[in-house]
Amino acid sequence: METPASPLPRFRSKSDLAYDELRRRILSGEYEPGAVIGQARAAAEIGLSTTPLREALKRLAAEGLVHLGAHKDARVVTLSPEEAQTLYEVRAAVDPLACGLAAERHTEGDVERIDAALATLEPLTGFATPNALDAHRAFHRSIYVAAANPILVGILDGLWDRTDLYRQRTLRTWTPSDEDRTRVRDQHAALRDAVAAGDAEAASALSHAHITHSLGRRAIGILETGA
Repeated sequence: METPASPLPRFRSKSDLAYDELRRRILSGEYEPGAVIGQARAAAEIGLSTTPLREALKRLAAEGLVHLGAHKDARVVTLSPEEAQTLYEVRAAVDPLACGLAAERHTEGDVERIDAALATLEPLTGFATPNALDAHRAFHRSIYVAAANPILVGILDGLWDRTDLYRQRTLRTWTPSDEDRTRVRDQHAALRDAVAAGDAEAASALSHAHITHSLGRRAIGILETGA
């Protein structure tokens, strides 16, 4: 039998490259909240024309990371305790729902994807790298997808887009202890097990407990006190 050819690597356009670099700068703090991103200067620094840069900024604006003005510049969004509170409230309502549905509806392939995502997780400390944030998101999203409800996944995708800056804000002023890191690791593992076992009640409860101690939840108090 002929061996099937290896899949081709995904093509990354100039817009993809600009998006990755701008997102890295925003999430790393190189562009602080409220900072203006000059398109001409950023394009020159990245080594691209302004056209793919504008496309990347539109994508970042759709994700809630920048505001696009009427002119040529964009501004990184500012953070507020009020928005952090609303993001937390919505996630606390819909995340447990998604996890409960995932426990009821998952397939064997879903569990394999959840396990693969779980294996890539690393503790979020200091200024977490975009890769670390993406790995954290990928684990939770693998569970959301198992809920087999695209509308619910879309809502949660939007929440994660808007919350990464709040996670970074928390990590700038709060360092997880060894106990915190162990708790998060154990919660992730327990959530995986509840979904795989088909225990919807446990999966929902574990999700809610996890969100109660999440970085996004901690950002509310940090921003309120101006820490």
